[in-house]
Amino acid sequence: MFTKTSLEKLAPINTVCLMILAATAATGVLVYTKTMLMPFVIALFISMVAGTLAGWLKQKWKVPYGLGLVLSFVAFLAFVVLSVLFISGSIESFVAGADIYSERLNDTLDWLLMNSQKFGVNINSQFVADTVSKLPVFNMLKSVGSTLVSILTNLMLITLFVIFIFMGKASADKPSLVGNIQKQISFYLLIKIFVSLLAAGFTWVVLASIKTELASMLAVLTFVLNFIPNIGPFISTLLPMPVLFLQYGFDWHILLALILLTTIHFIIGNILETKWLGKGMDLDPIVVIACLIFWALVWGIMGALLAVPMTAIIKIALERNETTKPLADLLGGKYAFK
Repeated sequence: MFTKTSLEKLAPINTVCLMILAATAATGVLVYTKTMLMPFVIALFISMVAGTLAGWLKQKWKVPYGLGLVLSFVAFLAFVVLSVLFISGSIESFVAGADIYSERLNDTLDWLLMNSQKFGVNINSQFVADTVSKLPVFNMLKSVGSTLVSILTNLMLITLFVIFIFMGKASADKPSLVGNIQKQISFYLLIKIFVSLLAAGFTWVVLASIKTELASMLAVLTFVLNFIPNIGPFISTLLPMPVLFLQYGFDWHILLALILLTTIHFIIGNILETKWLGKGMDLDPIVVIACLIFWALVWGIMGALLAVPMTAIIKIALERNETTKPLADLLGGKYAFK
């Protein structure tokens, strides 16, 4: 028989075990239902941003709240459609110049092989040629094309979810938890959207000024990747380099683009975004990386894009309960990571 004292001592252990089981079950549900749940979560975030913008339009220019919601969502749809058109056009342009790029790649490989022999490094030229010819460039392009089709398919589902969420916004009164989540997440998303647009715009200016073939596509990818903390800007800085190599070879174009894009991402990410967001979602940097890996494993690239706001929502919810508040403090880096 357990005494009252022993049961009280076991209570924290039971709580931890239950939370581990609940987290494991929740992860399984997230993976199993991601086809439907992911569009719903995206729609939820869109509705948060739209609600904040609608409230601002109502306060600033007396625009009716319902009309503000519609205008915000139409702007989102227009951005997605334009992005898809830009990416499609860029892929067509790349495919049209595939023969030229293949020639330039072969010339560069011949130059590398010739110079490697001068330094006594013997490389099997036939093996290199076969390896290059098997590179899945066109398969990657087909994958991008299928992703675009998937986005358009999900867009209809997202639109449906957004409409139902908007219908539920008839009442302005919200529970304090919901209001707090909407306020923090919408502020974060609005700042991220703005700085991502800045990064994409300046990236396009740099790449277009040196006549990069896929400038529009790379600018759109920069906008998307900027939502992935730390890793995204680094990837978007390196993405144009292979394209510039295929166009111009190793010359000043690559060096200039690398310097300018690095400067752009440094200023936007480390100065402007830090100034505007302040402490952001109040998440520890190590926690952000860990959550980025977790959500990427659960929901793929879309999980990586949504990692920070999803984790922030969990943190806000955990802060509301005394039992789970230590976990919220842990996510904020107040215990183990400090």
